[in-house]
Amino acid sequence: FGYNTLVVDMRALPIMAQTGYPVVFDATHAVAAPGGLGDRSGGQREYAPVLARAAAAVGVAAMFIETHQDPDRAPCEGPTMMPLKVLPALLETLIALDRQAKARPPVII
Repeated sequence: FGYNTLVVDMRALPIMAQTGYPVVFDATHAVAAPGGLGDRSGGQREYAPVLARAAAAVGVAAMFIETHQDPDRAPCEGPTMMPLKVLPALLETLIALDRQAKARPPVII
């Protein structure tokens, strides 16, 4: 929370799903910090898996995750990219959450 921080409202995911179109969650751009490094955008990649897990638990149709072998040396958007080496474990978790979310009907209030 604060300046140069994007705020992701998870309530928007099921709201968008009500349109009948597939909802895709962008886990890495969700942690971007526009202008956070002064002359360029920063980010907090350590929170991308947290937001991705939340989106998977909601049952989004797809996930967008930017990755690089060495995000700190990536030509652009490095601060938000996931290191390639952590992707297999994250994807296993996301697949498990996705299966659970889609196996049960949502609780409607």
